Amino acid sequence: MSRPPGQPQSPRSGRPPGVAIIAVILVCEAVALFAVAGWFVYGLLTSAPASLGGAVFMVVLLILFAVWLLVVGHFFYRGYRWTRSASLVFQFFVMVVAIPTLTAGIIWLGLLLLIPAVLVLHQLFTRDVIAFTSRTGEGTPAL
Repeated sequence: MSRPPGQPQSPRSGRPPGVAIIAVILVCEAVALFAVAGWFVYGLLTSAPASLGGAVFMVVLLILFAVWLLVVGHFFYRGYRWTRSASLVFQFFVMVVAIPTLTAGIIWLGLLLLIPAVLVLHQLFTRDVIAFTSRTGEGTPAL
């Protein structure tokens, strides 16, 4: 049964594809942060850092961000309201890194960062995603 174009989805009508796309991208970004943290740990074990404390802090920070992104991705997939803002802010941070990377001439890395961030930003503001993450009443709480 189809719904009129201006009417948001009801809580029982299923998860829109944009929610799954955003959740998958958030989890992939978390995995990438874990990989970068592993690269930092490898660097710590194979060479002497200029600042051991700074390097350890960076590893801990990367792991914390990665865990946070996994949490956000999980709860976004479940439809929690607060995850929209967390996803939005993280994508802006990714864009802050991606744009200087592009202008520095590292095109492949800049695009690898920028394209998923733009896709998430686009999907965050689609009507179905907003309706799914804003619903109240039965089902998933809208925290």
